[in-house]
Amino acid sequence: MPVLYFMRHGETDFNVEQRLQGQYETSLNARGRVQARQCGDLLRELLGREGRPTADYGYVSSPLARARETMQLVRSSLGLDPAGFDLDDRLKEISYGQWEGSTLPEIEARDPHVLARREGDKWGFAPPGGESYRDVASRVASWYATVARDTVVAAHGGVARALIANFCILPREEAAHAEIVHGVVYIFAGGTMTRHA
Repeated sequence: MPVLYFMRHGETDFNVEQRLQGQYETSLNARGRVQARQCGDLLRELLGREGRPTADYGYVSSPLARARETMQLVRSSLGLDPAGFDLDDRLKEISYGQWEGSTLPEIEARDPHVLARREGDKWGFAPPGGESYRDVASRVASWYATVARDTVVAAHGGVARALIANFCILPREEAAHAEIVHGVVYIFAGGTMTRHA
């Protein structure tokens, strides 16, 4: 099974404000660009241990701007063409539908019981007009079935949680709550996940 070197995109102002981004387009902030370069430095070390040229790996990103910019900065850090990577819609963040751009307190103020319902079944719950983690896991599994070689991925927290569930690293409900941070490289290999910071 191909190894994945996975990075969540760098920080955005929505992250700082604790707003649900989902598939809403946001850009990296200054700290997020530093985090992306840090991931490039980490990858240079991790890939160097394998003794293979960095160009031997696949490189793919979510098409959302914050993930694309992360991958461009990572590839620059690796001395590769910043634009030389693939995009795949199946790596987009979970869609929060009508909740995108809102904070959890704002959502709770509009509907006092909805967050409790979500916490009761975070894997299966879909916000109005949005997706569940079950939906995301299905599209991420479809993407992974096409991966033919060890690959560097820039995507989102929801995509990482789907991978954790799909590889049976954690039970689905626990995977939906897994913390995925910025500026870290997660290696998915042989049914395990290791974190490198």
